[in-house]
Amino acid sequence: MMRTRPLKVALLGCGVVGSEVARIMTTHADDLAARIGAPVELAGIAVRRPGRVREGVPSELITTDAMALVKRGDIDVVIEVIGGIDPARPLITTAFEHGASVVSANKALLAEDGAALHAAAEQRGVDLYYEAAVAGAIPLVRPLRESLAGDKVNRVLGIVNGTTNFILDRMDSSGAGYSEALDEATALGYAEADPTADVEGFDAAAKAAILAGIAFHTRVTIEDVHREGLTEVTAADIASAKRMGCTVKLLAICERAADGRSVTARVHPAMIPLSHPLASVREAYNAVFIEADAAGQLMFYGPGAGGAPTASAVLGDLVAVCRNKVNEATGPGESAYTRLPVSHMGEVVTRYHISLDVADKPGVLAQVANVFSEHHVSIDTVRQQGKDGEASLVVVTHRAPDAALSATVEALRRLDTVRGVASIMRVEGE
Repeated sequence: MMRTRPLKVALLGCGVVGSEVARIMTTHADDLAARIGAPVELAGIAVRRPGRVREGVPSELITTDAMALVKRGDIDVVIEVIGGIDPARPLITTAFEHGASVVSANKALLAEDGAALHAAAEQRGVDLYYEAAVAGAIPLVRPLRESLAGDKVNRVLGIVNGTTNFILDRMDSSGAGYSEALDEATALGYAEADPTADVEGFDAAAKAAILAGIAFHTRVTIEDVHREGLTEVTAADIASAKRMGCTVKLLAICERAADGRSVTARVHPAMIPLSHPLASVREAYNAVFIEADAAGQLMFYGPGAGGAPTASAVLGDLVAVCRNKVNEATGPGESAYTRLPVSHMGEVVTRYHISLDVADKPGVLAQVANVFSEHHVSIDTVRQQGKDGEASLVVVTHRAPDAALSATVEALRRLDTVRGVASIMRVEGE
């Protein structure tokens, strides 16, 4: 039986995502009501610039007083798509205090303060859902915290930023340099005017923190995530990866230690074999590869950003939260019972691809090999090319602690025969 009293929804933010949420809520109202078991009414939309034209958005719902909207007392669900830390945090906590559940796409806030937000929601007996915070339309948060709740997840490896994947894909397919590929991404609308959050890995790091927390049932914040961007990736790196049968991707990697006593979370460029499923992810698409004890290997793929895809994830959460309201229940909250520590990047076991500019004379390879031996790093392959007194030496290592690999590189820089370290990149996916 359908409940007659409508559930009232407040929308905070009406940009690309918010306007699409408002449009779908209006045009698909009957379908949403049928799926929820009660009508859903958009009761107010808080914006910063009320004079802006928003096609299909009822102007009578627009307000600039977001705090007054969430304090109304008759709001059942607040959808927050304004992003950032403030004023999003006080708006969300105020919504909880007034009995409203929250659907958020705010990866930055969740990665910084997710534990406090979950605690505030639990204290008030309301929901906090955030499928749209991680990978746009890709169902990922709910499968991790519900579908795989009975399994043990050991690794989450993914491409979670469409802008950086587009840039690296263009560098790989056309031979363009980083700056050229970034210019193309900007022209096509994939990159913001200030692309720092994407290209320096901040966006992916926030998502990695969220995924690691859910996957390993422990608290991980963005401060725990090792982060490197892709601004130093060169066309030469891409070409070298091709010679190895690899491609370069900016990866978010969350792992449980082999002994199960700690976890790691990191974001950095890496070479991955062309045989790995993530290697074929092109353009601005996202994909996440999950390894679990019972389920084995799973991959989730799709558009990771954009108005309609992100709105799809927001509305999926809205339906779930509203169903809980109808049934006077709440969904799963934070699961952090393992309390596992997050290890430093230096403890991570990984592989390196190192390109050196060296003097082209006898004994150089022996000197370089001796440095690796002194730091207990085993060499997998070596490739050397020389001409006119100069040479390039490419070394690929076996797996070793990252700290040992970093120390090896620093020792190589001090060799008289090493003119410079042209590039360093980790090798993953094997």
